[in-house]
Amino acid sequence: METSVFLYALLGGLFTWGLTAVGAASVFLAQEPSRKLLDGMLGFAAGVMLAASVFSLLLPGMEMAEAQGLVPWVPAVVGFLLGGALLRLLDRFLPHVHLGPGAEEEGIRTLWRRTTLLILAITLHNFPEGLAVGVAFGAAGLDPTGAATLGGAIALAVGIGLQNLPEGLAVAWPLRRAGIPAARAWFYGQLSAIVEPLGALLGALLVTQMLYLLPYLMALAAGAMVFVIVEEVIPESQAEGNGDISTFGVMTGFAVMMALDVALG
Repeated sequence: METSVFLYALLGGLFTWGLTAVGAASVFLAQEPSRKLLDGMLGFAAGVMLAASVFSLLLPGMEMAEAQGLVPWVPAVVGFLLGGALLRLLDRFLPHVHLGPGAEEEGIRTLWRRTTLLILAITLHNFPEGLAVGVAFGAAGLDPTGAATLGGAIALAVGIGLQNLPEGLAVAWPLRRAGIPAARAWFYGQLSAIVEPLGALLGALLVTQMLYLLPYLMALAAGAMVFVIVEEVIPESQAEGNGDISTFGVMTGFAVMMALDVALG
């Protein structure tokens, strides 16, 4: 059983990375997608991640906690806040720079190039997504309560993969505009998500070694993703004055992910 859990987690992580590579491959097109389209896609991504956090992680985690005889909301609240705090610490100390012209370097000051810092920023925010995929597949394979399902884990991987499409685009095109050749811009764009299969394997490993902490782990993954949504994805999607488009994207992404989770879970 544990072997299949790791295999499914790895495949899920590879799938989400693959869709990032597909998004980054847009640099081979003759024309850059419009900013309105990008902001709508980023809003969609935020909605998908938000729904995935609720329906694929927090709610099943509370069901597991109740089945274990725990107060359902305690692991959810503790894990959720811990996940956000963990991402805040990484955001505070890991050198990186966010998308957008004029963005300042954050974290510990270094002499690294802006391209490297941009990739580190996206990598930092992709890791919790991979972790969430691994935890979801681990829970589906090993949870004795049956609250987590394989369909729900697949829905989570599909949802995160869909929201990775605009992320790959958002990393690769600024590099292309800076004069970097298309092939290299694509390489850097897909490289930003290569950490997701690693995060998925780590998430599955945590579940297999600490099954009793599964409700906390699922909430932690959800908290980390929500931190990314609020800290980066939504502000970036509204930075150019396309708030209505971005908001509609959030609503649409949430609805799509909710439907996926219910249909597959």
